[in-house]
Amino acid sequence: MFTSDRSLNALIEAGVLQQQVSLADYTTWRVGGPAQWLAEPNDAEQCLSLLQWAQAEGLTTRVIGAGSNLLIADAGLPGLTLCLRRLQGSQLDAESGQVKALAGEPLPTLARRAAKLGLHGLEWAVGIPGTVGGAAAMNAGAQGGSTADCLTSVEVIDRSQTNTVTATTVLSNADLAYDYRHSLLQGSDHLVMAAHFQLEPGHDAKELMRKTSGNLSHRTTTQPYQWPSCGSVFRNPEPEKAGQLIEGLGLKGKRIGGAEVSPVHANFIVNVGEAKADDIRTLIDFVQNEVKRVHGITLHPEVKRLGFQTTD
Repeated sequence: MFTSDRSLNALIEAGVLQQQVSLADYTTWRVGGPAQWLAEPNDAEQCLSLLQWAQAEGLTTRVIGAGSNLLIADAGLPGLTLCLRRLQGSQLDAESGQVKALAGEPLPTLARRAAKLGLHGLEWAVGIPGTVGGAAAMNAGAQGGSTADCLTSVEVIDRSQTNTVTATTVLSNADLAYDYRHSLLQGSDHLVMAAHFQLEPGHDAKELMRKTSGNLSHRTTTQPYQWPSCGSVFRNPEPEKAGQLIEGLGLKGKRIGGAEVSPVHANFIVNVGEAKADDIRTLIDFVQNEVKRVHGITLHPEVKRLGFQTTD
């Protein structure tokens, strides 16, 4: 915990805590205004100290990872933005299939490591530009798989008390009430520090690597990977597919400012150059309104909006 200004200054001097930092470099859309305070802790102890300091200062705290599935307003964010992308590392047991990964561990990295050890269960994750912490919170998924299928528990910091920050606690898969792209971690006071998975050991590593590479190839050839995006913008309103509904309305290539509905995949909005967050938000709203007007279906964004008057 912070016991003196010296502790705070040490983190500032080490580059862990900074003021007025552009968040465009911290999102996959490459848009967003400045953070009043931005912190990139290297471990759980620094996280605890930063949270305690923010509470003492009365600062609102927001947590981000790789910045995918995230739209930050052009005006930026007040308070403390806590970026966990430095919290990387994982432990994989090839015999038991048990895996522990820190919150900032990139999903593609973990998926490849698991496949090389013959651990089945994360092949779907290789093309998702997110982190373990974000995947645990939103139940990320692709290719018919999802985080909830193999996650057993998460280690979290409980921020529910206003004056103190409690030690790390463990929540089970059942505690998280997983649903399609949703968990109880969203909007809660729990900050994910690490996640535990149970994968299937004993599979042929070469076959898993082939499948993993095939999944990545499929995503890169059917999605606009050459442009900054957040991945899929809208949840699929099953049994319909969001991309098919949008494409059917002839909205591929629709532009507002520097934001465009991708000609490659209609459920992607891409930054084709100098887009503003307001361009992207306006285009999201336009697509929603058109689908609602023609089909009577409300598309719900997967992307989380921060710093806007209304959020998803």
